[in-house]
Amino acid sequence: MRYLRSGPRRHTQEMGASRAKMVGLRSGEIADRNIRVILEAIRRHGPLTRMELGRHCGLTGPGITNILRRLAEEKLVTSNRRNGLGGGATATEFALRPEGAFSIGVKLRQRRGEAVLIDLSGQVHDRVYIELDPADKVGLVHAAVRDMVDRHAALPIIGLGIAANDWTDDQSDQIASMSTIARPYVENECTASLLAERTIGSSGREGGLAMIIIDDDVQAGFLIRGIPYSGVHGRAGSIGEMLTGPDNVQLNTVVGFESLRSRIGDRDFTRLLKGEEISSPSLSQWIREAAGHLLDPIIAMAGFLAPSVVMIGSDLPQGVIEALIHQLSIERRDTSTRPLLTPWISPMKPASFSGGGVALGAALLPFLNTLLLPPASA
Repeated sequence: MRYLRSGPRRHTQEMGASRAKMVGLRSGEIADRNIRVILEAIRRHGPLTRMELGRHCGLTGPGITNILRRLAEEKLVTSNRRNGLGGGATATEFALRPEGAFSIGVKLRQRRGEAVLIDLSGQVHDRVYIELDPADKVGLVHAAVRDMVDRHAALPIIGLGIAANDWTDDQSDQIASMSTIARPYVENECTASLLAERTIGSSGREGGLAMIIIDDDVQAGFLIRGIPYSGVHGRAGSIGEMLTGPDNVQLNTVVGFESLRSRIGDRDFTRLLKGEEISSPSLSQWIREAAGHLLDPIIAMAGFLAPSVVMIGSDLPQGVIEALIHQLSIERRDTSTRPLLTPWISPMKPASFSGGGVALGAALLPFLNTLLLPPASA
């Protein structure tokens, strides 16, 4: 139950053909998927009675009863009596038991990281920040994860997720050989952020979603029909390399953290990363310049993808992100640098979670690969 298969198998065709074909689900895989469907419905819409689950999932009564029994045995759901309206008959309703499973997620940059422990509902129970040395990144990640596991030894921690743009299979193998937790699930940062928004965030499920992450570099991710889009070789969203603004400079050099640090100084930059709100002319100037250059890729996204919302996430305080979005709204109406007004640009708002939800999305990966519906299925 803890490590369910995650969808239809694909077999490569014989005679060297590169194309893959879909293979039907085995009975065990169908059962696995139905369990995920029930658990996802309870997580999203619960508490639910058996009849309500039938309407949400389209499964038969006996099938639902068997799945609920199994989920109860795994301590993933709990049941209570729901009183009928007007003194009518009561019914048993089933709710998610968040403490039934926990997961650890790690967000990694070059020299800093973040690790979180979440329950099945996405609630954060522990958070630590990690100072990284590129020469011993695996060892430092393992130590942080091991310490978190030791602090919560009584909890059913089912897996580890890592969000990083430069993590390798060899590093995953090293972590697995050093740890009592299974081999980590790995995604890039923007995909992890999108998974957090899609699974437990505030963004609606209709239409597309674009996420911009501002960190050492600037990157974007796209959620299309509920599925993260990565492009060829995972290159979709590499907006930091775009030449932007009236001065035609690379976006990373204007909006990335190094430009912010050089403008406001190391002391104020460190305070910002600790979540402190500061006010300074230098920070205001960076916000103006960042908005002027960030608008170009946002216009491109709106023109080609037309997402329902563009979200901006970062380790910067919420106030800074809100100020940046406000400045973007000013820039889009300024015809002195761009000849056309752009009222058709998608609405912009901050990401639902601190840090863009990258570490949170990483922590969701074990759930999405073992218990909940993966993005392609939900």
